[in-house]
Amino acid sequence: MTATPQPATGATRAQAPPPDPATASTGELIGALPDLVTRLVRDEVRLAQAEVTQKAKRLGIGAGLFGGAGLLAVLGLGALVTAAILGLANVMPGWLAAIVVAVVLFLVAGVLALVGKKDVQQAAPPLPTETLASVQEDIAAVKRGVGR
Repeated sequence: MTATPQPATGATRAQAPPPDPATASTGELIGALPDLVTRLVRDEVRLAQAEVTQKAKRLGIGAGLFGGAGLLAVLGLGALVTAAILGLANVMPGWLAAIVVAVVLFLVAGVLALVGKKDVQQAAPPLPTETLASVQEDIAAVKRGVGR
């Protein structure tokens, strides 16, 4: 009794390199077209995913920096309120220290806001613009090739 071989799971066709366009026949080129288009589409999808992921990260970092700037601005307002209370209640040098702290907090908030704004501007628009341009170039190349 001989054992029957089990069918292989997954792809059973070996990936052959695409034919050389300069020497291949029209039939070979047409036969290779579906595999080439499939590979091209998969590569473009991977590129789009990578680009969107990168832009989403930048957007998240920029939003976090804006949040940090807002928190420091609230702390700065608290320090200014404290300075006003101390200044009005005691007319002592303690209010001057509170104003210095508030100014420092506002300066840090301003720096964070500028850095966050830059990151958000670099991430916008969240579309994969480089991938879209690449796909448009691919379509144009296919049209030029079909037009020959």
